Formats: sequence, structure tokens, C-alpha cells
Amino acid sequence: MQVAVVTFDGFNELDSFIASALINRCRKDGLEAFITTPTPVVTSMNGVEVTGQRPMEFVTAADVVLIGSGVKARDVVADDRLLSRLQLDPSRQLIGAQCSGALVLARLGLLAGMPACTDMKSRPFVEACDVTVLDAPFHAEGNVATAGGCLASHYLATWVITRMLGDDAARDVIDYVAPVGENQETVERAVRAVQAGEVALH
Repeated sequence: MQVAVVTFDGFNELDSFIASALINRCRKDGLEAFITTPTPVVTSMNGVEVTGQRPMEFVTAADVVLIGSGVKARDVVADDRLLSRLQLDPSRQLIGAQCSGALVLARLGLLAGMPACTDMKSRPFVEACDVTVLDAPFHAEGNVATAGGCLASHYLATWVITRMLGDDAARDVIDYVAPVGENQETVERAVRAVQAGEVALH
């Protein structure tokens, strides 16, 4: 089971690295994440250069695709050639977006008829795509999910792990990375956020 964490130039480190790091704690169970980039090297919003682990075309083979956010998201959605490399299929893939990654999903037509979560700076641009933005950190309908706020990236990871490996696996990962002494409340908050985000569609 492979996860493509799509990471564009100008990316937010918290979005790409938290999700990939948490998911990669499940390697022993057959779930693995890869930083997936449109060019061999991308530079974060804070100047950190990262070599991609997989090329953009990997998204077609991945079981899960997470679209990270960054300061160049509007440039990304304006680039038809770049977007054409994102061949996504929610009928067979889990697809998630973090913060301004929701703009990419909207541009690809994957948010048609469903609300989304995003960060405050991206909100007006997502709303301009005729997408209702929720005042919530996480929302999922079927195989498509969005998360809003950098630290909601572990909710996106929790959703992926839960869907792919089950609730216990997700709880174990969040428990491991939780602040010492706050394990139970951190696990319960993550699970509750994901469950609430999915229940909202029923």
C-alpha cells in the first residue's frame, strides 16, 4: 500500500513531513509514504531543499494521494501542464488535501458538491471555486478528504491509516508521537476529529 505525498515548490514542511512521517510508522504493516515531487528537487517556503522520493507520475499507481500545501498553490492551479500530471481516481484511491491543497482538488473537479477544509489564507480562493469552506479541521466524503490548519495534518494521516489499516493502527501511531503525559487526549482528539468529519456527511 503506497502513499504519494504530493509536494510542490514552496511547500509547507509541516504538511508534507508530518503526514509522511506518521504514515511511515506503518511500514511494517505494508503502508508506506513517499514525498512525490514535480521536479527532482523542491524548495520549501522556508528554503529547505528536498529531493523527491518519487516523480509526479507515481500518483497514478499510488493507493493514497495527499496533496500538500504551500505558498505557490495558486501558481500550481494556474499551471495546466502540471495539473495534467495529477491523474487521480477517487473510485480506487484515497485522496486528501492539506490546507491550500484543497485548491488543487477544486481545480481538478474533485470537490464538486462537497464542502472542504482549508487554512484561513486559502479560504477565499477555495470559496472562489464555488466550494463551501467549513469551520472545521477535517472533512471527508467517501474517498476524498480535506484538512485545514497545518497541525491538522495528523488528522489527515489518522484518516489514511484508519482507512488502510484500521482504527487500532491509527491509535498506535498517534499514541507513539503524542506529547508525553498527553497520550490519551491526543489520540482521542485525532480519532474524534476524523470521526466527526466523516459523520458530518451522513
